[in-house]
Formats: sequence, C-alpha cells, structure tokens
Amino acid sequence: MAEKEEVVLTPSGFEELSSEYDRLRTVERREIAERIRDAISYGELTENSEYEDAKNQQAFLEGRIEDLRHILQIARVLEDAEVPEDVVGLGSLVTVRESTGDDWEFRIVSPIEADPNRDRISDESPLGESLMGKRVGDKVNVIAPDGRQTYEIISIRK
Repeated sequence: MAEKEEVVLTPSGFEELSSEYDRLRTVERREIAERIRDAISYGELTENSEYEDAKNQQAFLEGRIEDLRHILQIARVLEDAEVPEDVVGLGSLVTVRESTGDDWEFRIVSPIEADPNRDRISDESPLGESLMGKRVGDKVNVIAPDGRQTYEIISIRK
C-alpha cells in the first residue's frame, strides 16, 4: 500500500495558501466570468481576442485552484515543537554569514512555500539542503547557479 502523500507547511505558509485559494475561488473567478460575459457581448467569438484571453486566464485560474485544493488537502502544518533550535531543520529561522561578510536571515520551508525574494528558502534547494542538520558555527559550501558560496551559520531560531 502506498504511503499517504503529505506536504509540510509552516503556519504562515498554510495561511497564505489558504487565503490565495479563497481569493481565487471567490474574487478572481467572478472577475474572469464577468470578462468572459463582456467579451461574448462583442460578437463573433472566433476572432475575439478579449474572449480568447479571458478563457485562457480562466483555464490558468482553474488549474491553480485545483493545485491549491490538492495541496491544502494533503498539508500538515508544522508544529512549533517540531522546529529544532539546536540544528537547522524545516521551519528554522537561520542567520548565515556570507563570504562577503554580509549576514542573511531566512526561514527553511518546503518547496511549495519557497520564495527567495521573501527570504523563504526551500529545504530542497542547494543552500537549504546543505544547511539541514547543521549547527551554529558550521560552515557549508554551496554550489549554486551563480557559483560556489560559503556560508557560516550564525544563529538558529524558531
């Protein structure tokens, strides 16, 4: 028998995905339906770019809604007690010192909620994977698309 599929999310990640799911189902679905109705009123559909665009957006929206529904069904919210404080793990807030001397603080999250622009690094990314299980003071070398980087772990918090 196959193991049940599960996605582990931080509480804030679960909340963000839930909010997006609700917004897409209510607000954006209605807006696209209105665009389609308006486009239909323009007449012939075969040469109606507004209608084609709205239908394409609708297909993309419905796909995202289905993806989010599935993720939320199999999601398990990470409990605070599960986040380690002595080693880097899922949910850890990590501060590293880059080889440039700059400090960078980010949270280790699952790939689904990863967003490097918001300092949310996937545990499956080159950096996240190399930090997992490491302690304060440890140094890791990461081979990333922009070259080799060295990071020293300065702090680990929940």
